[in-house]
Parts: sequence; C-alpha cells; structure tokens
Amino acid sequence: MTDKLDKVPGGPSAAAAPVSKATAVAPETIKAIPVRHYGRWISGVVVIALLVALVYAFSQGNIQWQAVQDKLFDDTVLAGAGRTLMISVLAMVLGVVLGVVLAVMRLSRNPVTSWVAWLYIWFFRGTPVYVQLLLWFNLALIFPVLNIPFIYKDEMTDVMTPFMCALLGLALNEAAYMAEIVRAGIQSVDEGQTEASHALGMTQAKTMRRVVLPQALRVIIPPTGNEFINMLKTSSLVYAVTYNELLRSTSQIGSTSYAVMEMLFVASIWYIVMTSVFSVGQYYLERRYARGSLRSLPLTPFQRIKVNLASFSNRPSGGVSA
Repeated sequence: MTDKLDKVPGGPSAAAAPVSKATAVAPETIKAIPVRHYGRWISGVVVIALLVALVYAFSQGNIQWQAVQDKLFDDTVLAGAGRTLMISVLAMVLGVVLGVVLAVMRLSRNPVTSWVAWLYIWFFRGTPVYVQLLLWFNLALIFPVLNIPFIYKDEMTDVMTPFMCALLGLALNEAAYMAEIVRAGIQSVDEGQTEASHALGMTQAKTMRRVVLPQALRVIIPPTGNEFINMLKTSSLVYAVTYNELLRSTSQIGSTSYAVMEMLFVASIWYIVMTSVFSVGQYYLERRYARGSLRSLPLTPFQRIKVNLASFSNRPSGGVSA
C-alpha cells in the first residue's frame, strides 16, 4: 500500500512546529504622501491676484459707493424691481402655456396645425426680442384702431400700453423656446406609454394630459427654470418701450443725480439677487423631479458642507495603517 500524501508544506515537522507569538512581526505603518499639484497652487495664486487687482481698481475709481448704499433700497428702485419680477412671472406663465400648446400642435398629425406651429417658432426664434418689442410698440403706425367687430374697438395707442407691449413681446418670444423644450420632453417619453393608454381606452387628449406630460416634466423642468432666470435679465430690454422696470427706474435716478454708474451698480445688484434666489429654487425643483430617475438624490449644498466638515474633522493625524 502506498502511504498517504502529506499535503502540509514542509513535511510533518513543519506542520508540527508551533508558531511563536513572539516572532510575529507587526505591520509597518504606511505613510501616504499626497501628490503635490504645483499647477493648482500657481493658478490659484494668479486668480486671487487678479481678483485683488480688480477690487483695488474699483476701490480707487471715481465711484460714489455711498450713493450705491443709499439708493439700494430706494422706493423707486424697489418699485422697479417689483415690476421687473411681475412682468417676468406673467410673461413666463403665458410663454409656458402657449409653448405647451405649440408643442402639441407641432407634434400633431394634422399638417395645418403642425406647419403653423413650426412657422410661429421659426419667426420668433429668428428675430431678436428687442425688434419684437419695437414692433409691438409701433403697431399703431400700421393699425391706428383696433377693431374687433361686435366685441371691441379702441385706439391702438390706448391698447398697446408699455405694459402690454412688454408682456406680449417677452411672452410670445418665450413661447417659441418653450415649445421646443416641451416638445423635447414629450418625445423623451417612451411610445409604449401612449400605446398602453390607448389600449385602456384613453383619448389622445387624456393620454397627453395624464400620462405623457407628467413623465415629461422631469425633462422640461430644468431648462424651464433656466429660461425663467434668463427672462429676469431679458426683461431689461423693455426699457425700449418705456415700461418703468428696474433698469429704467435706476436710469432715471442716475440721470437726475448724475450718479449714472452708481445706479447701474444698484440695478446689477438687484438682478443678481433675484436670479440667485430663483436659482436656488430651480435646484430644489430639479432635485424633486429627479426622484423617479436616480437611485440616490444628489446632496444639497448644505449637506455637502456638512459632509466635508465631518470628513475634515475625522481625518487621522498619522499615516494609514495596513
């Protein structure tokens, strides 16, 4: 008979030899040395130096900073900021509603409605907003009287007030861009959703209202928020139609007090404040509508700060043990 194979390395003597605890060697501490990125330090120093130079240049310029502080919360400025916010919200709401209608028309199988929607989008996206505002403002040169038989009749100059010109000019232009945004959102929804809805007996309108549009909101919401922030800044163009919004209010104060640049700074500060507030709202709105598509929601800015502070405080002082 053959002997059993000894599977212990080193033979029986090696297997029988006990391992002494005294001979066990403790693992050495690994010192992790971070890679030094000298380019980042150099670029950071250069950027900080440029910012310091820019701040110093403005501090030495002929600017009456006290006038900026005094006029920042002036009643006229606050009223202009309120009108800017009002015209932006109203124009955006009208643009979104009309944009949804145009997007549905563009996707319709009816060639007439589809081509009319395409023509509308082509015209308003192809002409500047400033030109469109001037067209509405000077509409009385073509139609002196607005006459809708049996309904309404009045002088065009009385109808096309600065507010109406600003609202129509901003809203109708925004509708063209919103139509493309909504169309992209609708087309992002799988066609199987529509087919399943029709199989359940739902009409085309009900399918669009209850199935397609709610799912398309995840794609529509982010660019819509961006469009509204852009609307806040574009509203300054209604200065051309004599609507007394923020820029016009500050310009009038600047022309009478000879603080032209100071009042432009005041207007810029208020535009930055309004866009910043709505940017925060846009972030949380996008985060809410991303719940159905992401496994874990991205951290909010406050949560990121908290995580960074926690990781910094929990960082070990020595090396990393193996």
